[in-house]
Amino acid sequence: MKKALMVLIAAALVGVGVTPVEAATTAKKKPVATKKKAPRVAVQFRPGKLTRAKSSRHGEPRGEPGHLALQSTAVMVQDQATGAILFQKNPDAVLPIASITKLMTAMVVLDAKPDLAETLAIGDEDVDTLKGTRSRLKVGTLLGREEMLRLALMSSENRAASALSRHYPGGREAFVAAMNQKAQSLGLSDTRFQDPTGLTAANVSSPRDLAKLVDAAHHYPLIREFSTTSDGEFTIAGRQQQFRNTNTLVKSPTWEIGLSKTGYINEAGKCLVMQAWFNNKPIIIVLLDSWGRLTRIGDANRIKRWVESAALARASAG
Repeated sequence: MKKALMVLIAAALVGVGVTPVEAATTAKKKPVATKKKAPRVAVQFRPGKLTRAKSSRHGEPRGEPGHLALQSTAVMVQDQATGAILFQKNPDAVLPIASITKLMTAMVVLDAKPDLAETLAIGDEDVDTLKGTRSRLKVGTLLGREEMLRLALMSSENRAASALSRHYPGGREAFVAAMNQKAQSLGLSDTRFQDPTGLTAANVSSPRDLAKLVDAAHHYPLIREFSTTSDGEFTIAGRQQQFRNTNTLVKSPTWEIGLSKTGYINEAGKCLVMQAWFNNKPIIIVLLDSWGRLTRIGDANRIKRWVESAALARASAG
């Protein structure tokens, strides 16, 4: 029966100019269903409102100039000179801040006006037993306090930050208490510290608080210098070793960064805070809980383009 049906189909097709071979092939083919791809969308945030819009080829949202699509969970973009908030997303969310903590660590160290040339030693107490992170600063490493501070800010060296806190008057407990007192004096109501490194998820803050923290830290010349140094050589156990900044943007020729600090632990995601200059204006950027290796860098670049484009649009309109 099946063979007879094939013959009838072939005969019919021959009648309309199709060869027997083509007819047999056509009869055997099954139609292939095609599925149209849905257009990619980007989630966009404006204060208090959630919208969606089609993404452009470069990942920027089409539509109103005021829209800004970012992947970080909580964001603050603020004009440092005027205090005006240019963009915010979950500004009051209280989240772990990881090594952003080290900005407060550096301020507390410098507030004590210590001898920056004094030699400090990395001890067993500085080894991370919470997360098991590694360090090139072996137990017994001797460095000046200033070098320890540079490594803590530039390369986010946890053992350096820990050693700085241990060599504070009264030890680490007094140091952490001073961190929280400093937070209160700055009006950081959402901010709490339990250690000087940020390895614990108990160190928390909000984008709104961190904008104030960045502004305060920016008043310290050494914090500005050390946090934006792209790399440096240090003598560790008699050998020269190269350390680099954890924020790759500090060496970018298209960025003018006055302060920088990255952070990461699993509970916090990727974090980044900066003070940078756009169109000759100082801007504070806070990015918390970014996922993906380059998401926080991508968000920072999107903010830069957004601010600069808005300035160009205003200039053209004027």
